[in-house]
Amino acid sequence: MTTTDQYVPRGGLRVAEILDRFVTNEVLPPLGIDPETFWSGFATIVATFGPRNAALLEFRSSLQEQLDQWHVEHSGSGDIAQYRNFLSDIGYLEPTTAPTPIDVDHVDAEIALIAGPQLVVPLDNARFALNAANARWTSLYDALYGTNVITENDGGERGTSYNPVRGERVIAYANGFLDRAVPLASGSYGDVTDFILTAEQPVTLTVQLRDGSTSALADPTQFVGLARDDDSTGLLLRNHRLHVELIVDRRHPIGRTSPSGLADVVLESAITTIQDCEDSVVTVDAVDKTLVYRNWLGLMTGVLEATFEKSGGQLTRRLQPDRTFDAPDGTRFTLPGRSLLLIRNVGLHMMSDAVLTNDGQAVPEGLLDALLTVTIAMHELRGLGSFRNSVAGSVYVVKPKLHGSAEVSFAVDVFSEIERLLNLPQNTVKIGIMDEERRTSLNLANCIAAARERVIFINTGFLDRTGDEIHTATQAGPVVRKGDMRTTPWLISYELNNVDVALSMGFRGVAQIGKGMWAMPDAMAELVEAKIAHPMAGASCAWVPSPTAATLHAMHYHFVDVAARQDEIAQHPSTRFEDLLQLPLLTGRPSDVEIAEELANNAQGMLGYVVRWVDQGIGCSKVPDINGVELMEDRATLRISSQHIANWLHHGLLNRETIVATFVDMAALVDEQNANDPAYRPMLPDAMSSAGVSAALELVFEGTTTPNGYTEDILNAWRRRVKAEDEHRATNGEPT
Repeated sequence: MTTTDQYVPRGGLRVAEILDRFVTNEVLPPLGIDPETFWSGFATIVATFGPRNAALLEFRSSLQEQLDQWHVEHSGSGDIAQYRNFLSDIGYLEPTTAPTPIDVDHVDAEIALIAGPQLVVPLDNARFALNAANARWTSLYDALYGTNVITENDGGERGTSYNPVRGERVIAYANGFLDRAVPLASGSYGDVTDFILTAEQPVTLTVQLRDGSTSALADPTQFVGLARDDDSTGLLLRNHRLHVELIVDRRHPIGRTSPSGLADVVLESAITTIQDCEDSVVTVDAVDKTLVYRNWLGLMTGVLEATFEKSGGQLTRRLQPDRTFDAPDGTRFTLPGRSLLLIRNVGLHMMSDAVLTNDGQAVPEGLLDALLTVTIAMHELRGLGSFRNSVAGSVYVVKPKLHGSAEVSFAVDVFSEIERLLNLPQNTVKIGIMDEERRTSLNLANCIAAARERVIFINTGFLDRTGDEIHTATQAGPVVRKGDMRTTPWLISYELNNVDVALSMGFRGVAQIGKGMWAMPDAMAELVEAKIAHPMAGASCAWVPSPTAATLHAMHYHFVDVAARQDEIAQHPSTRFEDLLQLPLLTGRPSDVEIAEELANNAQGMLGYVVRWVDQGIGCSKVPDINGVELMEDRATLRISSQHIANWLHHGLLNRETIVATFVDMAALVDEQNANDPAYRPMLPDAMSSAGVSAALELVFEGTTTPNGYTEDILNAWRRRVKAEDEHRATNGEPT
């Protein structure tokens, strides 16, 4: 809490003034909810669920203590059967029950039926939040032209102005995509000289080819609509429930040079977007939390705007309207102009002093998130905003870092109580379960069953899941190098198990099965090559870091019929449960060179992320790695790196002196990599006085004792310290 924040007594609680003003003046009046009634209801929720929240966290700690003792007494992984019995005895492994299919209603098609990319975006940045929401429809031409998917050799450079050589390659690539996704009965899109629509209804689409012949679509039913204006015609095609719009405009600079007049290929891209209140944001006090909630309100009411400098002028971004088309039979229909929005709350382990109990105790932040984000979503549910988000009338809340089915049940009970408080129909709030903690992976069927009337999402989160795996196994021995984690038995089984269990419990046609993030936002050629593996694995959505990445990843869902793949996979489940229990331990000591390389890589990545988090309040950004390759980093990546160093320190592969020296060396590299950022605060010359270095080292040296290896408490403390110091300097007219 910064020194400018004051508290207001409300309904038996003390609410930070900035948050109270926001809720009282902006959130509640359109809903007709009395502030005292609202906060009194929250006081009841805190009194009811606060002790349960604390008990669940205590149970986590108790289990970890027993695991630590077991691993001290047993060498390495030990006997898997014996280990499994031990996990069952202490309640880490839950008794298995027969899979009970989920029974969820009022689910939007974007979640139940349409397979496609899913964006995750920090909600504290209005511009990014709007970009993601608007990424439902994006230009394939633009995505190809601006990325390394199109080669720059032999005159194909991107440059600062339009390069026709590169443009020709973009068009050729896009034509190849169309030939696969919406093929012609004969010929190629590269040979089309005209798109022909019949005047009578139902309108049909044919094409004129370069050799003078004509062709229809191989599947004429893929032509589903058109939109005309004075200059252009949009031809709407559909494949695997995804839309492709061909923009024909012979006056357009690109269309003018195209024999067919094709000016652009627009893909339905980010089908869903998670607006994030958790790992990708920095919300350490009431000011930060209010900003996030206000942005969410702006999305739900449709009034959110972001104005920024671009190309020497100002640009204001707003939410895109819906898109209207005429069907071939002449009837008019509308498609959403925006991605379906989900909201990710924080986990059980986080506390917030944005609201205090009467005795001055911080409240569980997850309870505050749950109430505020659902209440704000009521604006959209009641039609008070400019646009609809959920046509089905649901609120989609993603719950991270849940450990086992008891914690899922806790989340279900919280949302039931919130629905009662707000007079919402039962099961209005749907739950996305993040399968990113070991105890959830091992008890996944039970976790899903605990939310069987609400669950609309289950995904794998390799980064957090790896952090928890390391922390859980720390006493067992030193873990493998970070880069070797992806080929360990537990991780391979984990990815397969997520799909197998979800399919066995009836997710097909009802809920999303998700895969994790592509972490290299500039490596789009590599994404196009590799990420098709996610729909091939039966995932109906997978995370991408940008609208451009969503556009390119959308192609994969045209190439792979995910529903058909899920049918195939369901017939042949491939998970070996025992592999989930295999700990990722080294079988031999790495060389001194390998140890030094691993430490330097981890230290550099940690500093590159932590210094921005602590000094600038940036929770997710592209951070150059030790080789200068920019990677998308958030708290999950930090959790892995800090836990990895802590593990090797604990087992004597590293010592404190070497770690400190390496962090100081890496501080120089990170300073150099950020030299062009005017807001960046160099860590040198006195690295040990830098908040970023101090926070990073604390994450390492406290890594084995920090609950589950989470990073939030340490990061929050250092960020609050920096904010207070900056505020003090500003008050006294000193530079920050």
